[in-house]
Amino acid sequence: MDVPAWRREARTRLISERSQIAPEEHQQASQKIERFLEQLLSGFPAQIISAYWPYKGEVDLRPLMARLRAQGWITALPAVVGPHKPLEFLRWDSESEMDAGVYGIPVPRHRELVTPGVIVTPLVAFDANKYRLGYGAGYFDATLAHLAPRPHAIGVGFELGRLDTIYPFETDIPMEHIVTERGVQ
Repeated sequence: MDVPAWRREARTRLISERSQIAPEEHQQASQKIERFLEQLLSGFPAQIISAYWPYKGEVDLRPLMARLRAQGWITALPAVVGPHKPLEFLRWDSESEMDAGVYGIPVPRHRELVTPGVIVTPLVAFDANKYRLGYGAGYFDATLAHLAPRPHAIGVGFELGRLDTIYPFETDIPMEHIVTERGVQ
């Protein structure tokens, strides 16, 4: 099997399927995911957490990040530094002025670097071993391999992305938890 080709096809298919979720169904599933993630995070002390800016139909966690800030958490967004390089994390809140980053994804204009203890990453797909399939550039895996101590890694996505396997590469790093509308794995 040509695993890279299989992964590209699966990624393309699942992003397309995600984009076709009816708005009401997307909102309901997103709210469930947000509640499960918030319950999971309630077991952690307030600290620096990085989530992501929603892209291509991903779950929008910005309301949850606002609630966490009210509880003393510091929130951040990832920013691409360059190809095959670890991400950097920029402190962010709902008042932050934003600029278009790589892929047009907004990043904070003010570049206050922080190191998260928890990283919440979006999933295109995932498997029972908690490996994630993202967009294919490997930024989150490179970041998790680079950071010491390694932050808690939580993948967030929809059940439609559940696969028997993503055929992980040696460089893929499993998540500690996967959160979908069905709960926490």
